[in-house]
Amino acid sequence: MTDTFLIRPISPGDDATMAAIIRSVMPEFGADGPGFAIHDSEVDSMYQAYAQPRCSYFVVERDGVVIGGGGVAPLEGGDDDVCELRKMYFLPGARGIGAGAAMMQHCLDAARAHGFRRCYLETLTGMDAAQTLYRRSGFTPLCAPMGGTGHHGCDRYFIRNL
Repeated sequence: MTDTFLIRPISPGDDATMAAIIRSVMPEFGADGPGFAIHDSEVDSMYQAYAQPRCSYFVVERDGVVIGGGGVAPLEGGDDDVCELRKMYFLPGARGIGAGAAMMQHCLDAARAHGFRRCYLETLTGMDAAQTLYRRSGFTPLCAPMGGTGHHGCDRYFIRNL
């Protein structure tokens, strides 16, 4: 395997792979109980979920295999100018090769193109590498959640201006 990777928009054929990645990675961080994104209905149909207005989802491929993904969508119950960074998960083989920073850039560029002015995200204690990436990408911590994501299992919240 090489350290090169490709980021591209999700296609319908990626749904099962992304669902498996999400269901593999989230429990690794204890994020498999009630109130976590692993239970969202969109997990099994990511292509369709992100084919909606002002939504984008991308996958990371390495040697022709999807090894992660991430996207943006309007923040449920939030202001019209706020999007949420959503479902950004990577298999262990996608970590430490720059894919997270590259995916973040793709997502923030898509958010700007969709007309958002702020990007929000939720995560949890223990996802330290992710939080390092968020801070390095210009996100700052919030004391409380925004919007109504239904992800009450999350305990860390971040936002950044676009």
